Amino acid sequence: MLRSLHMKLVMILVLLILSLMMVVGAFLINSVTAFYLEDFYSQMSDVFQDSLLYHDLTTPSEEEEGNGAEQLSRVLDAYAGELGVDNRNRKLYILDGGGVPLVSPDGEEGRLEYTENLLFALNTGLVTNQAGDKSNLALDYMDVAIPIQRGEERYVIYILDNKATSNDLTDQMLVLIIEALGFGLVISVLLSFLLSKTMVTPIQRLTEGAMRVAEGDFSRKIEVLSQDEIGVLTDTFNDMAGQLQDTLRQVENERNKLDTLFLHMTDGVVAFSRKGYVIHSNPAAARMLRQAIGPDTPYEALFGATASLEQVLSAADHLEGELQVRERYLQLLMAPFDRGREGGGALVVLHDVTEQRKNEEMRREFVANVSHELRTPLTNIRSYAETLIDNAGEMPSNMEKKFLGVILGESDRMTHIVQDLLTLSRFDSERSELNLSRFPFGEAVRDIYNAVYMEVQKHDHTLTLALEPHLPEIMADRERVIQVMMNIVSNSIKYTPDGGHISIRAGRAGEKVWMEVDDDGIGIPEEDRPRIFERFYRVDKARSRQSGGTGLGLSIAKEIMERHRGHITLLDKEGPGLLVRLELNIEGPGNERE
Repeated sequence: MLRSLHMKLVMILVLLILSLMMVVGAFLINSVTAFYLEDFYSQMSDVFQDSLLYHDLTTPSEEEEGNGAEQLSRVLDAYAGELGVDNRNRKLYILDGGGVPLVSPDGEEGRLEYTENLLFALNTGLVTNQAGDKSNLALDYMDVAIPIQRGEERYVIYILDNKATSNDLTDQMLVLIIEALGFGLVISVLLSFLLSKTMVTPIQRLTEGAMRVAEGDFSRKIEVLSQDEIGVLTDTFNDMAGQLQDTLRQVENERNKLDTLFLHMTDGVVAFSRKGYVIHSNPAAARMLRQAIGPDTPYEALFGATASLEQVLSAADHLEGELQVRERYLQLLMAPFDRGREGGGALVVLHDVTEQRKNEEMRREFVANVSHELRTPLTNIRSYAETLIDNAGEMPSNMEKKFLGVILGESDRMTHIVQDLLTLSRFDSERSELNLSRFPFGEAVRDIYNAVYMEVQKHDHTLTLALEPHLPEIMADRERVIQVMMNIVSNSIKYTPDGGHISIRAGRAGEKVWMEVDDDGIGIPEEDRPRIFERFYRVDKARSRQSGGTGLGLSIAKEIMERHRGHITLLDKEGPGLLVRLELNIEGPGNERE
C-alpha cells in the first residue's frame, strides 16, 4: 500500500505536519523554560541590587547581638513578595560562612542540598563577594547564592526554586500542543488526501492511458482538466499517442507492403542467422531450390557448395555465385546484414536465369542459323556467277540459262529469308499492326484450297475440303490469316510423300472458328514438338533445305495467331502424319469469351 503515490504523498504531508508541530512544541517548551529561568535571575538581580535592601542586609543594628541571621531573615521577609519566596516552590535559606543553615523553611532543618551555585558562594563568593548565579536549563531547579558581609559576620543568602510553576505551565503547554497536534493531524490527513488526490488523479489517468497505448488502443484521449504542468504533460501525452498511432500505422503499411513483396516476388530470398539457420524465406526460394525450407535448414545444405557462411559474413560488400538445380540455373547474390551485431547474419537472393540462358543460346543459334541460311545461297550465287564470268562466250546458251536460273532462285530464297526476318523483327518491336476487317471465314478457307490445288496435283496428292455450313464472318487481318493458313497447308504438301492424302476442315465452336489440316506425311516426332515454333528450328534440316524451307514459317504463323489472341496447336492423331489446328475469335482480338 505504501508503494502507492497517493499514500506516499499523504505520509509525506503527515510527517511534515508532525515534524513541524514537534519542532514548534519543543521550541515553545524550551522558550517557556528559558523565560522562567531568565525571569528568575533577573528578579533576583533586581531585588538584591536595591541599595536600600543592600544597606539593610549589610548593616547590623545596635541591639543585634549574635542573632544576625534572624535579622537578615526579618529583612528578607519584607521582600518576600518581590523575591517570590513562598517556602513551597521557592524557598529561602540563610547560611553562615561555614555553610551551616541558620535559617530554613519550616521543617527542613539539615535537609539542604549543596548545589554548584551554593558551593561557589561558600568557597569563592565570600572572598570575592561574587554571587553563585549560573543558570542551566537541564536542571530541574533554579537557585542563586548571594554572599553577605554583615559586620564581622559572613552569611550566604540562598534562594532555591523547584521550577514547579514552570513545569506546570510546561505540562499545560505540552497538553495543549498534543491536542493541537492531534487536531492538526486530522486536518492534515484530510487536506493531504484531497491534495494528493488532486495530484494523483491526473497521473492515474496518464497511467491508464499509457497502459491502453501499450496494448495498442489509441482510440481514447485523456481529458485535460488543468493548465498546470500535469495538464501540459497530459496534452503532450495525447499528441505523442497520436503521433505514435500514425507512425505505427505507417510502419504496419510498410510491413504489409514488404510482406506482400516478400511473399510474391519472383526472386527467392533466404535469410540466415550467424549460426547458419534459416530466419526468413519466401515461397519463391523453396520453388527454385525444389525443396522445403524450414527453421532447422542449415546454410551449408543449401548454399555451402557455392560459398561458406564465413566467407559471406566477412565479405566487404557481397558475393556472387551460381547454382544449378536440375534443369534450372540460379544466380546467387550473398551479402551480410547488421554487420558487427549479435543479431546479424547473411542474406541470399536467388534469381532464376534459366530463361536468360535459353535466350542467349537461342540468340547464338539464331545468329548461326541466319549466317548459315544466307551463306548457302550467297555461296551458290558466287559460284555460278564466277563460272559464267570465267566461261563467258564459250558456254552453251542452255547452260547459261540454267546457271542464271539457279542464281535467280537463290536470290529469291535470300529475299524470302530477309522478308521473314523483317516480319519477325516487326512483331518483336511491336511495330507490326493488324489491319482488322470483317470477312467470311469459310470463303478464306476455300481460297486456300483453290490456291494450292495445282501444287497438290503436281505431287499426286489427294486434297479434300470439308466446311461446316453457314460459317460466320470474322474480325481479323485477312492477309495475315491467309498467310498462316497457306503456311500450314504448304508444309503438309511439302512433307507428305507423293501420292499422300491431305484434308482441310473448318467449322465453328461457340464464339470461335477453327481450321484443321490433316495429312499422312512424315509428321513431327514427339520430342521435337515443343520446339517446332522456334525460329530456324527444323526436324530434318537436310530435307527442309532441300524443299526450300527457311525454318521461320511456323514462327511467323505463331506470332500472327498470338496477335489475334488465337491458337495454333499440334494435335495427336492415329497413324502417320500431322494434324494442325487453328482457332480464331469471331469478334477479333480483345473480345475473347470463355
